Amino acid sequence: MSTATQPGELLRTPLHATHRELGARLVPFAGYEMPVHYGSILDEHRAVRTAVGLFDLSHMGEIELNGAGAVELLRYAMVSDPAALEIGGAQYSMACEPDGGVIDDLIIYRLDPERFWVVCNASNRRAVVTHLETLLANRGHEASLEDRSDEIALVAPQGPHAVELLGRASDVDLGALANYRATPGVVAGIECLVARTGYTGEDGFELFCDGARAAELWAALGERGADLGLVPCGLGSRDTLRLEAGMPLYGNELDRETNPYEINFGRVVKLDKPEFVGREALSAVAEAGPRRRLIGLEMIDNAIPRAGYEVRADGRTVGRVTSGTLSPTLGTKIAMAMVPAELWGIGNEFEVIVRDRPYRAQQVKLPFYRRPRD
Repeated sequence: MSTATQPGELLRTPLHATHRELGARLVPFAGYEMPVHYGSILDEHRAVRTAVGLFDLSHMGEIELNGAGAVELLRYAMVSDPAALEIGGAQYSMACEPDGGVIDDLIIYRLDPERFWVVCNASNRRAVVTHLETLLANRGHEASLEDRSDEIALVAPQGPHAVELLGRASDVDLGALANYRATPGVVAGIECLVARTGYTGEDGFELFCDGARAAELWAALGERGADLGLVPCGLGSRDTLRLEAGMPLYGNELDRETNPYEINFGRVVKLDKPEFVGREALSAVAEAGPRRRLIGLEMIDNAIPRAGYEVRADGRTVGRVTSGTLSPTLGTKIAMAMVPAELWGIGNEFEVIVRDRPYRAQQVKLPFYRRPRD
């Protein structure tokens, strides 16, 4: 239930008034006015790593596909194989151009044998809808497509206490809900699709509900999570969390000039399935190897790398930082960067140019952070 008061104005999620009441700093993001933080980004980040944080992700796109031909349409449109999904399964995937460039990275949910949700980035919602609509029109699959983004809200509790929080509020058997699984359930009296997915590197959930009840759901989770250390979290901590977890962000690590193999996600591409958009180009990359590769960097010298900063090796420019920050969890300065594939190697040294000065960095294994397992 996204709203805008005038043409060209920023859209607002159903939780906009809630964010204002909580004193959030609101900024433009993907056409929406979104909270970047409520207090300290560092405190919000640490809450997700140690307790539970609550995110408004209602700007994301939700596209529903129904019908006997829905699975075959998605098999052709995406690089993964949605036919392999069981009912209630979720799958990370990408929609690519014929040349292998990424239109968007997204998650596919199989809700029923012939019903799927494609959850995409807000900035690429129109592009993904167009991609699917064009294929649907040209290939004659027996399927219907509905963009439900404006009626669905998405609230995401993330962190080690997210299970306890949802256990207090929901009738869902959370012990049976594995990672990348989803099930219909009632949370605080509100019908939701409860998905065990997220973008933080922690255990957590994404709760899809009617936008008209989003504020009620947010408030109920806030009340039940007060003694668990729950705090509302914005885009700032979401970015530092996903970077520590080595997760790509469209517009930083991903775009139409980048293919899945370059960002080390070749495992998502299923070349053994029937023809799909980009298959020929991606087969060639798989055989020859990518020309560039995304690497993780940890600074040796005392400087914070930022997106766009020049990366050098042996005195020559070899790439750019795609994302970088001072890691709140690790206490080190980290970055991801795209460099020629032949320079890849754990322990290899590079230089990042910060304010016209070179600072040493070393390639490290991605992700930078993995959550502790019981």
